[in-house]
Amino acid sequence: MSNVEPKVKATFIKENFLLQTEMANVLYHDYAKNMPIIDYHCHLSPKDLAENRKFDNISKIWLAGDHYKWRAMRTLGIDETYITGTASDKEKFQKWAYTVPYTMRNPLYHWTHLELLRYFGIEELLSADNADEIYQQTNRQLEQDSHSTQSLLTGMNVETVCTTDDPTDSLEFHRKAAENDMPIGLFPTFRPDKSFAVENLGQYKAYLEQLGSASNMEINSHEQLMAALENRIDFFHQHGGRLADHGLEQLYYFPLGTFDIEILFKKILADKPLDREETAYFKFVTLLELCRLYHAKGWTQQFHLGALRNTNERMLETLGPDTGFDSIGDFDQAKSLSQFLNELDKTDQLCKTILYNLNPRDNEVMATMTGNFNDGSIRGKVQFGSGWWFLDQKDGMEKQMNTLSNMGLLSCFVGMLTDSRSFLSFPRHEYFRRTLCNLLGNDVANGELPADEKWLGKLVQDICYNNAKSYFNFQ
Repeated sequence: MSNVEPKVKATFIKENFLLQTEMANVLYHDYAKNMPIIDYHCHLSPKDLAENRKFDNISKIWLAGDHYKWRAMRTLGIDETYITGTASDKEKFQKWAYTVPYTMRNPLYHWTHLELLRYFGIEELLSADNADEIYQQTNRQLEQDSHSTQSLLTGMNVETVCTTDDPTDSLEFHRKAAENDMPIGLFPTFRPDKSFAVENLGQYKAYLEQLGSASNMEINSHEQLMAALENRIDFFHQHGGRLADHGLEQLYYFPLGTFDIEILFKKILADKPLDREETAYFKFVTLLELCRLYHAKGWTQQFHLGALRNTNERMLETLGPDTGFDSIGDFDQAKSLSQFLNELDKTDQLCKTILYNLNPRDNEVMATMTGNFNDGSIRGKVQFGSGWWFLDQKDGMEKQMNTLSNMGLLSCFVGMLTDSRSFLSFPRHEYFRRTLCNLLGNDVANGELPADEKWLGKLVQDICYNNAKSYFNFQ
């Protein structure tokens, strides 16, 4: 690696960052910038938020758990010791600072400097040259009340946060936040992926015991499994939960009765692995029944589709899951997705639904799919969700919004989310808002939209906040 580091010190993030036209500047600064944030899908720790944690240093709040940064550091040839290993927090930060100049044109370069600027007022460009100085400067600020978790979010005008929670979760910290009148609405999201993850029978049977304990019942049949999940849905609902989420390669569909679900469940209890078709059917039936329970509660269901996870077996064994070894998958989506949604719709049990797509080749598939099941009962009932994971960068967001505009109604879009584990990630909403305003501003400059500032401003504010506020109706 070269030891030559850039000497540029002045930030490139100016008032017109990402805004290429006069109308884009007006739409962002006069309409989008100050709208509150509803972050309806993230992976923040409810404990850290409810207890208003102060992090010891910038590495703990910024680098720990961030597999975006880890992937970049590994690509640059940095040893795992300085990523997830035994190196000190300061050494890990120094290695990240060394990496940053090499991330130019990766969204990490923008996000890094936006976050340093918005949370810490640091205008310098991070590099190995100033790593020690910035490490000390950020750590001094993190000691202050202004940089506790709650203050970091209120400082970004965050109104609502929805965490991602297993059905067995006690939700004690959501309760604590409500009892203490925390200034940010904190709501749980029901994530039941483990309830149908039957590929590893040992892990699955252990999970059934946990779920049975949480719901105070034995689970010896699929009927009892669904009763336990309904019990936990009721529990989440009592604690403000109005959302469910699912991370899947794809949705499945079979004619009901293709297999006997109770026989499949008995095979699981007897440690007899299900074959591929049986596994898919088990997931299909369990998800179908869950979705009917969501509809009965008036919830919104989310499907994150298309990730190919844990591709590196050696690193999975060494570091575990969610450590940066996942990628975009190329799964068939359209037919089984349409059949699954139709199975719910034909009995009028399809609740509000958001489809998130990880493979950009399927953008048009997802955007047109939503139109099949928007029945006029709810504004934007079925949504093509924002660009996520590998697609939550400028190009990915533009492609998602252009596709939605071409094949649906951008005006009904419920907007951006962080999908993040970091309390410093909320400038991603700014990044999205600037990108949205620039798209519209360019259309005006090109003569493709009228220069109607008030109407375009309303459209922007709806997408940034109002649509989500109305759609989710958090109490």
